[in-house]
Amino acid sequence: MTKTLVTDARDAVDRCAGIKIRLAARRITRFLDMKLQDAGLTHAQFGLLTHIAAARDDTIGALAERMDLDQSTLSRTLRGLERAGLVEIAAVEKDQRKRAVWLTEQGARRLETAISAWRIAHAALSDAIHPAEVRDLATATEALADTGGR
Repeated sequence: MTKTLVTDARDAVDRCAGIKIRLAARRITRFLDMKLQDAGLTHAQFGLLTHIAAARDDTIGALAERMDLDQSTLSRTLRGLERAGLVEIAAVEKDQRKRAVWLTEQGARRLETAISAWRIAHAALSDAIHPAEVRDLATATEALADTGGR
């Protein structure tokens, strides 16, 4: 087969892990968005609220690190949740330069509803993709976070 830009591009589309993972992530996100719609959350909002609820350290910096997000990007997203009344953001008492975030009562109720919907959706998703495969992929890519890819 003669190498051309088209054949090289097709090869990349067929074999590139990044292309395949982004496509899979969009499909999974679209599926979960649809399933969480009745709970009034997108999958991205659900993920953020679960990270906040599960946090041992409630600072925005720690949350950004756990989610592998830039703090400014995370702060913009959090402001939307704050406007919706789902989270509260305030300065940390010991260090006024740091901000902490936690769920409001409304946010906790919304998350409880969403978790019920997520369980049903995740069971359906697990029929297509085994949870162990997802964990294995996440574990396999952890080393990439340490390579300064940001």
